[in-house]
Amino acid sequence: MIEVIDAERCTSCDICVNVCPTNVFDKTDGVPVIARQGDCQTCFLCELYCPEDALFVSPFAEAAQSIDVAALKQGALLGSYRRAVGWTDETRELRSVDRSYRLFGH
Repeated sequence: MIEVIDAERCTSCDICVNVCPTNVFDKTDGVPVIARQGDCQTCFLCELYCPEDALFVSPFAEAAQSIDVAALKQGALLGSYRRAVGWTDETRELRSVDRSYRLFGH
């Protein structure tokens, strides 16, 4: 379940808003808002596509978790799913093979 948008890292690009298949986020004049957390399907697309590692999706889909943002930052857990699947700056050129990235990404 989506737990955190780190306002310090977020650049308000709204990629997370655009890729979310269940419309969990609301656009604002700045950082998007997690408006419908209970609708999150824990698909990790928002975390995967976030270019700034500003999101954390908990693997526990059943209920929201108590999250310590400072601990997430210290443990490099923001954006950890993207890194775990190999979507890093070093593999950026490989993203073009993914049709959905061509629709929503850079």
